[in-house]
Amino acid sequence: MTTPAASVRVAILGATGYGGLELLRWLTGHPAVEIVAVSSESSAGKPLTAVFPHLSGPNLTLLPAAEARHAGDAQVVFCALPNGEAMRLAPELLARGAMVIDLSADFRLRDAAVYEKFYKMPHADPRLLGEAAYGIPELYRDAIANADLVANPGCFPTTALLALVPLLRAGLISPAGIIVDSKSGVSGAGRTALKTPYLYAEANEDVAAYNLGTHRHTPEIEQQLAVEGDGAPILFTPHLVPMTRGIFTTAYAMPARAVTTADLLAVYAEAYADAPFVHVLDADTLPHTKWCLGSNYAFVTARVDARTGRVTALATIDNLGKGMAGQAVQNMNLVCGWPETLGLERPALYP
Repeated sequence: MTTPAASVRVAILGATGYGGLELLRWLTGHPAVEIVAVSSESSAGKPLTAVFPHLSGPNLTLLPAAEARHAGDAQVVFCALPNGEAMRLAPELLARGAMVIDLSADFRLRDAAVYEKFYKMPHADPRLLGEAAYGIPELYRDAIANADLVANPGCFPTTALLALVPLLRAGLISPAGIIVDSKSGVSGAGRTALKTPYLYAEANEDVAAYNLGTHRHTPEIEQQLAVEGDGAPILFTPHLVPMTRGIFTTAYAMPARAVTTADLLAVYAEAYADAPFVHVLDADTLPHTKWCLGSNYAFVTARVDARTGRVTALATIDNLGKGMAGQAVQNMNLVCGWPETLGLERPALYP
């Protein structure tokens, strides 16, 4: 949008998954948004508040996605659908002038062959892969503000890129040999992930690594780091930990030149000086996932290990907030010409 919108009509496709529910939580309190349509294949025909009584927002009936995408002439459509759905709906939505913010992986990768390799399906519209803006506002603000299609990033990539990109841009770390170690709460698997590892009796009091070398967020992180470096592969290991929400990422890199912890923190301070949702922690403070719970905030910091000379960069977010729905609302605000913080200035829940 070339001029700020006074308000917009919004549709949420996939409103009963964790991402869609979190969108509803944020958007029902957004001062410039009217929610005009919500979809759910599993609960179609039911009132939204009958399925989720905790939602005191609009009196809407859940529709199938095929109907909801036309209802209310929505100007902004959030696609919180399974991978493979948004790429079939987006061309029609864009053609009628809607702005599309996709919370799935359908438009995050630029290479259709890489998408097919990691997501096990061909891409329905590879043309759009080159048109979508990658939606981390703190790193790609200008591209997002001028986009009609925004690819909301994955939760793991959000933390890894917030921690690493400023250091790469400043030439403080080498792009070769980067290791990303991440921990995620169970909600990161999605609301319909009823597999055994996510059951309470399995996940409680347990920590487990998974998808070593094959996780779908690996090419996403590598793609964005390649923009800043030489495209070297990374080693990414995700872990499931016994909490509901949160991401904690620890990234390891070799310095590109002599560097101190003060140098690292100074680069963060400059990079995120105009980033209201990113808190740079000082040399005496390390991040906690609890500080992000239910919010759109991220916490970052870094250290130089005096003994090994390596750089350790850390970042935490709520995977459903800054890692998903909160960031999607932040992206909408940018495209609509509003302050990034509009409707998102809620503190974390604590304890």
